[in-house]
Amino acid sequence: MRTLFARILLWFLATTTITGLGLIITRSLSLNAASSRQAPFTRTLPFLLAEARHAYETGGKPALAALMARLRAVYEVNGVFTDSSGRNLLTGEDYSDLVRLSRRNPSSFHLRRNHVIAGRRTEDGKYWFFLPVVYRRLGYWVLTPNDLWVLGAVVLLCYWLAMHLTSPVRRLRKAVEKFGQGDLSTRVDMKRRDELGELAGSFNQMADRIQTLLAAERRLLLDISHELRSPLARLGVAVELARSGAGNGSSLDRIQKEADRLNALVGELLQVTRAEGDPSSLRLEPVQIGELVADIVETNRIEATARNVELKLDVRSDAGIQGEPELLRRAVENVIRNAIRHAPEQTAVEVTVAGTTVSVRDSGGGVPEEALDRIFDPFYRVENDRNRNSGGAGLGLAIARRAVDLHRGKICARNLNPGLLVEIRLP
Repeated sequence: MRTLFARILLWFLATTTITGLGLIITRSLSLNAASSRQAPFTRTLPFLLAEARHAYETGGKPALAALMARLRAVYEVNGVFTDSSGRNLLTGEDYSDLVRLSRRNPSSFHLRRNHVIAGRRTEDGKYWFFLPVVYRRLGYWVLTPNDLWVLGAVVLLCYWLAMHLTSPVRRLRKAVEKFGQGDLSTRVDMKRRDELGELAGSFNQMADRIQTLLAAERRLLLDISHELRSPLARLGVAVELARSGAGNGSSLDRIQKEADRLNALVGELLQVTRAEGDPSSLRLEPVQIGELVADIVETNRIEATARNVELKLDVRSDAGIQGEPELLRRAVENVIRNAIRHAPEQTAVEVTVAGTTVSVRDSGGGVPEEALDRIFDPFYRVENDRNRNSGGAGLGLAIARRAVDLHRGKICARNLNPGLLVEIRLP
């Protein structure tokens, strides 16, 4: 009884049994009901009464005995034909008690020992005919062979329904067990379109997400270890040079530079952590997108000029939203600085504001199509040799995506040949 299959099967079998018993009871109650022309006894008794009267009045006891013999052969019951006082006209037995009961309640059947007895009298009241049926034979009258076939089919259908409902649940349970044991590739192959199919689809989506997150976490740990190891190694070399007294000035400059790089990296990691925090903790304020982007562009003109790149701003329409200004500033600024770093010299970075949509386009070589989604992953850089020519640790666009996601917006990138267009859409 602990399994869902057993509970469903027993539930439907119990329902079927109760329904069958209800049919039997209702049919039994109408065995001798004069108001029901469809009741078996109601149809049979008048016929048998007429046959018995005709046999007795035309052929006497021999004809009546022959009729009763045929009745036993066909129905396996012993009919009783009496006069108005209840005396059996064939055997002489006294059935006056049944006559009295039937006169008081002619529309019911009576119980005697192991029999159910139904009676009917002639219209002139001269004769009575009683049909006693043994309990074990009652099913012949209230349940036909077709009824038994129907009940058997219902039982089979209940079994099939229980299997149909619980089989996918068992498959899903096995998949969850395998997934919980560490097999992250486990999926449920289910083509059903009902709620169970939707549940399997939700499990597969959850499994895909968890597998992706765990893989990203492992990759993130490897990337962090790589990013921290290189400046720490250079710091160690610079410290040794400083201790030896050779080139103290340049060694101290190197120490300062690597320390600043580590500090910037830690700051960016904290930004990622903050951007992935609880959305309910955001301090939302009214923010004008056009004004915010204009201020960011002015702040980054110095860096663009140093790289011989022109910054162009086109505010087509301004709009206000409820957001956290610092996170939004960090998101837009990281996209603009990323475009400046990858823009060739003597080219322009175009920043466009249209309502709550901010577009940033450079004129560089773009990125491979298969990398368009990955450029927003932490520490991902398109350069295979992980060089520092473009600067940064690969966290800028990741921070931008987290910040935009927290504001329920979308950020995407596509190649324009030449250049890369990054678009931020805020609700």
